[in-house]
Amino acid sequence: MFEIFMPKLRVNHVFDIDLEGLYEQGYRGIITDLDNTLVGAKAPLATPELVDWFEKVKKIGFKLVIVSNNNLDRVSKFATPLDIEFVHKAKKPTGASFLRGMKLMGLSPKETIMVGDQLMTDVYGGNRQGLFTVLVLPISVQDEGFGTRINRRLERIVKSRLGKSGLWLEEDKHK
Repeated sequence: MFEIFMPKLRVNHVFDIDLEGLYEQGYRGIITDLDNTLVGAKAPLATPELVDWFEKVKKIGFKLVIVSNNNLDRVSKFATPLDIEFVHKAKKPTGASFLRGMKLMGLSPKETIMVGDQLMTDVYGGNRQGLFTVLVLPISVQDEGFGTRINRRLERIVKSRLGKSGLWLEEDKHK
């Protein structure tokens, strides 16, 4: 029952994702969350290291879309200077936002990776659409909104249940 919340891959940060390996496996697009996945929730712009990562993603051949539950102003100020397409007010984990992201890239679920920091929105929503889901550690939980704080509490329950069934092993956590 709780397996739908299980990511296919767990890493500390987007920089730890084996992009070349996933490309070799046939993945061609990345849908990524914004807040606490790429930058802290209050950070307005990408860090130089993240800009380099975006360039690497594109150089390998991936298409990239940001899908965020945040508002137009927040997401566009981050994505537009980087020339990255985006979906704002996504209402994740509903499927429409993931489908819209794939449509922007012209890709199918079998070709698409979902990267995010939340089990309840990013991983659950991505898994429901048949995407390869990657869970990263949140960059900062200090500035998270009310809804995200509730999701974090629900995540602890889900992780506990997954742990009891042997699926969520803390020693495997975010290598």
